Amino acid sequence: MADEMTPDLIAFVREQKDRHEIWQALLRYTRGVDRFDKALMASAYHPDAIDEHGVAEGDPDQFADWAIGWHGAAQHQHQHIICNHTVDLDGDVAHGETYYIFWGENRDGPPTLAFGRYVDRFEKRGGRWAIAHRVCVNQYAGAFNAVDVPPDYLAQMRSTGPNSRDLNDISHDRPLKGSRGPALAG
Repeated sequence: MADEMTPDLIAFVREQKDRHEIWQALLRYTRGVDRFDKALMASAYHPDAIDEHGVAEGDPDQFADWAIGWHGAAQHQHQHIICNHTVDLDGDVAHGETYYIFWGENRDGPPTLAFGRYVDRFEKRGGRWAIAHRVCVNQYAGAFNAVDVPPDYLAQMRSTGPNSRDLNDISHDRPLKGSRGPALAG
């Protein structure tokens, strides 16, 4: 029978579940840091984890305090974007490499663009996957010149939202109430 739960299929489903839960931990980190949600950010880690970011390191609470404080002081807004991702599973331990892109609209000076990789050891403890050790490999950080966008168009682009780094951000609206911006010209 084609839809039979064979041992191979059961093993595959378990592996995909583990991979999915690891990816969800990575997304909790990026959303937590970008929305200044310390609890969400810290939930990506085990409590005794270490994050070595080059410019700062520490346990999840220390690192989250530093990251949220630094981004709040240095930028009006920012985004951590994760891309290519591989993970090698070995029982309740996994080793991952995830490419990141960072953009920040600085309070002073031109916007920042940075990219690199998160090299992580994940562990599954009590049925929960989370980061046990992270090394952030910073490969580039620099500034770029913003494109000269007409002010009225820029105002329209920024009319959706609200765009905030806290629980007032539109991403927390349940249910989403729809666009608050102008209708598309057709």
